[in-house]
Amino acid sequence: MERPAWVPRSIDISVPSVSRIYDFYLGGSHNFEVDREAARRAMEFMPGLPKIMQANRAFMRRAVRFATEEGIDQFLDIGSGIPTFGNVHEVAARACPGARVVYVDHDPVAVAHSEAVLADHDDADVVAADLRGPREILAAPQVERLIDLNRPVALLLVAILHFVEDADDPYAAVAELSDALAPGSLLVLTHASYEHVPLPAEQAGGAVGVYKDIRNPLIMRSRDDIARFFKGYDMVEPGLVPMPRWRSEQAPEDEDPYAFSGYAGVGRKA
Repeated sequence: MERPAWVPRSIDISVPSVSRIYDFYLGGSHNFEVDREAARRAMEFMPGLPKIMQANRAFMRRAVRFATEEGIDQFLDIGSGIPTFGNVHEVAARACPGARVVYVDHDPVAVAHSEAVLADHDDADVVAADLRGPREILAAPQVERLIDLNRPVALLLVAILHFVEDADDPYAAVAELSDALAPGSLLVLTHASYEHVPLPAEQAGGAVGVYKDIRNPLIMRSRDDIARFFKGYDMVEPGLVPMPRWRSEQAPEDEDPYAFSGYAGVGRKA
């Protein structure tokens, strides 16, 4: 397999990455054949996966605009993935010039491309870290430089928590991050679920099995289990709902059925 010139030497391009698979679903170019192969296998079971990822991104952009309308001008995006058009710093800057953004990801390709995209941006930076290490994230110099934890922050956990197994206690990680945030901060979250998937659970489970095969288990949690991440937050209307139902400009009945697969919500720290 030929190594593209832009790929850091430390990356094993024979191993699929969920960040690069996500990039493929969104129509990006920073993925390898091994990622595309895994994505195609998952789509054999769940052909609407790209629609689900597009719904995730659309929700993220609406939530960022909402945060700026609420007076928030600093964003911590964990599990940010590979930069694509309409990333958090672009949406935030259009709505609130001077907004500050720190991206966090553990995929070296995502980090490398974020560094390239952000090279000329004083108000945005990237940290190579894992959601499962909240102390490392909070202590990162990029966070200390750009994020004032004494003021409200929008914490984005979009399409990331379903890659954290229960054994790694994602609830504790979110709680530790939340404890560091000032009152009035927002938690912006999406999470995969079998609920509302327009397929029999057995068929959808085939796609989940592909992620397990590539050693990136996809944990499909129920709405009640997802709601537990919002402990200590007051839910913003309309609450924890399928992604197209969260303040969308488009009528939900006009959305692709796959876009309803999973939940989205925003909570305000009391």
